[in-house]
Amino acid sequence: MQTGPKNLLTDVPGLLVGNAACPRRRSGVTVVTSSDPFAAGVHVMGGAPGTRETDLLAPDKTVSEVHALVLAGGSAFGLAAAQGVAEALAARGKGFEVAGHRVPIVPAAILFDLANGGDTTGPLPYHRLGAEALAAAGTEFALGTAGAGAGATTATLKGGLGSASLMVGEATVAALVAVNALGSATVGDGPHFWAAPFEIGAEFGGLGQAADAPADWPRTKLDGATTIAVVATDARLDKSGCTRLAIAAHDGMARALVPSHTAMDGDLVFALSTGSGPETDPVRLAHGAALCLARAIARAVWLAASEPGDLLPAWRARFG
Repeated sequence: MQTGPKNLLTDVPGLLVGNAACPRRRSGVTVVTSSDPFAAGVHVMGGAPGTRETDLLAPDKTVSEVHALVLAGGSAFGLAAAQGVAEALAARGKGFEVAGHRVPIVPAAILFDLANGGDTTGPLPYHRLGAEALAAAGTEFALGTAGAGAGATTATLKGGLGSASLMVGEATVAALVAVNALGSATVGDGPHFWAAPFEIGAEFGGLGQAADAPADWPRTKLDGATTIAVVATDARLDKSGCTRLAIAAHDGMARALVPSHTAMDGDLVFALSTGSGPETDPVRLAHGAALCLARAIARAVWLAASEPGDLLPAWRARFG
């Protein structure tokens, strides 16, 4: 198997990703957008989601394309980031024309990062962070402690923002994820990742698999969680096909985080298609999306950076 040239979501031609963060709050926002609107779907498997405009992504709803997708920290407060993105897009003349107005469609999902040691006093920054992330959108973007993953944690280590891509014939599929899981991305107390069987090269350390999985119950954290992701492709999919891709991609989350999809996670996957690529075998495409999401989750944790005041260690600080 072969990754795209950057091993990022932006290996899908036309996509742009931007990050913005508030270091004081240990929180941030990530925006996925494009010069042209794109088809999108969504699937939620966690029990505690926080979302905006996801109903519009159902295959039977009228709107067929969206202008951006937003992943944000801040719990419900972070949904304001989508409004910042929508207003900035409208100022650029982007959006559906309705009665003489431009109305951008900006679905969003949030994660809970209010108990990570950040300073949550003062004005909320998410409306501003949404606009800043959109302004920063490009083909290159930071991973690890960045964007929506700036304050993310798992049960045992810091979480973060991860991405990975894969070629499926002539098509590209890729994933972007903010890992803020109730469970763990690593096996027991060691450095090995649950996603190790799916690693390409040494994209998250090349450690291989752990010798044995622990026999006891997996560790979880006590406060809120949620892993939110985007999988993307240039293969030609409509909203129904994107919805099916989002459903399949959740397999990657279950392979990389133990446990996942719990009552206390709001685990969610958006899927999008730019439609600029070829018709592609839907089975291979769905499997590729799951592989990319598993790898992106491991990369998020592997690339997380240590910061003063961390409540949990970064993978690199603990295992070097």
